[in-house]
Amino acid sequence: MLKSLLAATTLVATMGISPAFAQDADTVVATVNGETITLGQLIAMRQGLDAQTTQGLPDTALWDLMLDQMIRQTAVAQAAGKELSKRDQAGLEIERRAYLAGSVLEKVAAAEPTEEELKAAYDQVFGSETAPKVEYNAAHILVKTKEEAEAIQKQLQEGGDFGAIAAEKSTDPGSAPNKGDLGWFQPEQMVAPFSDVVKTLKKDEVSAPVETQFGWHVIKLIDQREVQPPKLEEVKDQLAVQIRRDKVQAEIEKRVADAKVEKTEGLSPDLLGKTDLLGE
Repeated sequence: MLKSLLAATTLVATMGISPAFAQDADTVVATVNGETITLGQLIAMRQGLDAQTTQGLPDTALWDLMLDQMIRQTAVAQAAGKELSKRDQAGLEIERRAYLAGSVLEKVAAAEPTEEELKAAYDQVFGSETAPKVEYNAAHILVKTKEEAEAIQKQLQEGGDFGAIAAEKSTDPGSAPNKGDLGWFQPEQMVAPFSDVVKTLKKDEVSAPVETQFGWHVIKLIDQREVQPPKLEEVKDQLAVQIRRDKVQAEIEKRVADAKVEKTEGLSPDLLGKTDLLGE
């Protein structure tokens, strides 16, 4: 019996754990008016801190800071009493759902994307071919009607300055201050038939008026160039982020699709302003 006890004590000691203080998540680190603060709560709090907050802090200082914060928080929270208001109950339920949803989605996003997933994402963004793609740099003048666009086209044919007219008359708030310049883009980034027309233009050529869902465009091709798509290794990190986002979104959509949702009909949105329902 004595030998077994000594052996167990030696084993615990070699693991760096005091036999009198073997810890688990329920280990009490402090009490506030009888309410316990546990080791598990501190660990969870630590996991929620970002690297910038904890950078340069030794474990002892971080422990003291977090425990002090939790003691303060507990003492103040106790002032709410045991009978929670309807507002408090609603707020706690919202926080509970948000936390649990976040926990589920964290696990979904935690898995490292496989090489197959990365390759598929790469092919989706850049295409499976390694041939260079053509990028265009174009400017446009956007107006509401065909008549306005035709008048601008005539003005340009008579020697009008494209950039000056764009700054004065284009309704596109993003490009008008830049003399209509849209910067570099690939055709698939623009709506058709805008992109189709751009591909037919020669450098410095101006198009006839083109209609899209945004209005009427007069387009000028500034330049074009061939660009080589990046290698998979060069964009691996960005693709991994996108894969995780896609998985999270897919999980949300799946959970909602599988859920039995029943909405109460006939309730007015005006009810959102009735704070008296929460006892306020």
